Amino acid sequence: MSGLLSFMSFVICVALVGAAWVAIRSTSLPMAILAAGLVSLLASLMFLILAAPDVAMTEAAIGCGLTTFLFFFVLGRVRGGEHD
Repeated sequence: MSGLLSFMSFVICVALVGAAWVAIRSTSLPMAILAAGLVSLLASLMFLILAAPDVAMTEAAIGCGLTTFLFFFVLGRVRGGEHD
């Protein structure tokens, strides 16, 4: 069982680094926002594997859910104001 958790941790860490790279290097703002949300979601999975479910739930709710929603909301408001 420990080997499986170790492998899952490695896969999630590689995916986390890949998503962070996409968030940094993306030329599209919506893609960067989605990649940043994915980084937060993968971080919450890592917290769950590390036996910290309270931190994982907080990271998923605020880091992934609320922050991503807030970024898209502000992006829509800013783009809507371009035609004024």
